[in-house]
Amino acid sequence: MARTEEKLHIVMFPWLAFGHLIPNLELAKLIAQKGHNISFVSTPRNIERLPKLSPNLASFIKFVKLPLPKVDKLPENAEATTDVPYDVVQYLKKAYDDLEEPLTRFLESSKVDWLFYDLIPFWAGTVASKLGIKSAFYSICTPPCMGFLGPPSVLMGEDPVRTKLKGFTVTPPWISFPTTVAYRYFEMMRNSDAVSDNDSGISDMYRFGAVIKNCDIVVIRGCTEFEPEWFQVLENIYQKPVLPVGQLINREFEGDEDNITTWQWMKDWLDKQPCGSVVYVAFGSEAKPSQDEVTQIALGLEESKTRFFWVLRVQRGPWDPDVLRLPEGFEERTKGRGIVCTSWAPQLKILSHVAVGGFLTHSGWTSVVEAVQNEKPLILLAFLADQGLNARVLEEKKMGYSVPRDERDGSITSDAIANSIRLVMVEDEGRVYREKIKEVKDLFVNTVRQEKYIDELLHYLSRNLSNC
Repeated sequence: MARTEEKLHIVMFPWLAFGHLIPNLELAKLIAQKGHNISFVSTPRNIERLPKLSPNLASFIKFVKLPLPKVDKLPENAEATTDVPYDVVQYLKKAYDDLEEPLTRFLESSKVDWLFYDLIPFWAGTVASKLGIKSAFYSICTPPCMGFLGPPSVLMGEDPVRTKLKGFTVTPPWISFPTTVAYRYFEMMRNSDAVSDNDSGISDMYRFGAVIKNCDIVVIRGCTEFEPEWFQVLENIYQKPVLPVGQLINREFEGDEDNITTWQWMKDWLDKQPCGSVVYVAFGSEAKPSQDEVTQIALGLEESKTRFFWVLRVQRGPWDPDVLRLPEGFEERTKGRGIVCTSWAPQLKILSHVAVGGFLTHSGWTSVVEAVQNEKPLILLAFLADQGLNARVLEEKKMGYSVPRDERDGSITSDAIANSIRLVMVEDEGRVYREKIKEVKDLFVNTVRQEKYIDELLHYLSRNLSNC
């Protein structure tokens, strides 16, 4: 008999990237608001860098710090993808895999109902099963992305549907409806390390397949009303329950005013700009453009004559030897019309400002949700991972326009940047993007629907416990 009257204890074990940690914490907060207990497991430094919880949630969410094991070629104190250059992330995965034993000890010593894990720990489902704990793969990647990547057998290399990179540029056989959702060839060239073995010993694709194969249910960030056909694909290819948790809009954390001085000067500048005149430019914590791309983006912003606020991350952590630089004289030539910020910036606050009229983005889904939340049309410039697939979805739904690129190498020109910004923000031809972003807002920001998803998830979790 199900223990519906009892409060659940859920352990959450996200991957060591803030694009994963934050959506996991958002879901943890929604569950904690219902009175259930969360143990949020990560490394000490990552937990210290997370936004502060509001007092009403602090008693329900316990942070569990597991020190990251030392691994050759991984710098000391590097605990998140944002700390290291892209080619060092494979060693972070190796260290993360070494958390299997300490996580197991924590699970053994705690009364746990469910383990929620991310797409990297291919071993987590097996650990949970051996301990008699139910497990959920919580995907922060969208249903179209996961649906396109396919069933576990394909991901783990057991079904040779995709033997070459070109196999990722066409619609796979398990998708029966017309769609443009597929990688472009240059995107797969940039993602080629995901399908091959790396120094962690396990390819990303194999990891994805194993986490899906070994879990009891799949929990996914998404909304059935926004993408119903993709949820059906997931049900078909996974052959296990797939439960949506909504888009998880970012509600500002209590204690966010720690950086009030930084925000104040930004707000002062934005306050002086005309309504809808500023393009906000930011590419998240993972994507780092090349030096040539930065040069073309800068020259494009200059050519566009548009006001801009650019959050430019010049290096991935202190061990990144390639520090990005702006074109000579760029800041002087655009002085008064634009800001380049190379430190932390409060994205949600910037996007909510009336002066911002468009968002040049990498297509990371958290950024997309924040843009929709604030009705800002999207100019898309994908770089890696799932961003290209996200961009196809946004193009299909007329929520964003992709900057034209060379199909062979993905290179961009300043003209393409300038024209894309003006199209989406100013020209009549881009009115569809400005209007569509407002039309879809209710699918992302409807609190009643969000509550319903969480209630249904918790009902399922309570009804399907191992030790009832």
